[in-house]
Amino acid sequence: VLLVESGGGLVQPGGSLRLSCAASGFTFSSYTMRWYRQPPGKARELVAHINSGGDMTNYADAVKGRFTITRDNAKNTVYLQMNSLKPEDTAVYYCNTFRFGPYTTYWGQGTQVTVSS
Repeated sequence: VLLVESGGGLVQPGGSLRLSCAASGFTFSSYTMRWYRQPPGKARELVAHINSGGDMTNYADAVKGRFTITRDNAKNTVYLQMNSLKPEDTAVYYCNTFRFGPYTTYWGQGTQVTVSS
């Protein structure tokens, strides 16, 4: 399993970014995908997840209405569109998936998002 994030960077408050996560090494269309983030000095937290078919999503309260998770199963890629960014969104953002039997979780290397003027 390989997950490679891209699209991070420095953006001003109120701006937008779109993160991408390219997946390989597994049947992407069969797996739930998740975005996590880890702010400086804090624990990693779940931001959003999307089911295998792309028709069910869920978001952390802190990002509801501002972030949108989508996926393109033909391209083996999951996206996180981030709008109205705030300084508190500054974090390393990670792509994640998991499987059962036994439970195993997989992580990308992360991409830095910095929201600052």
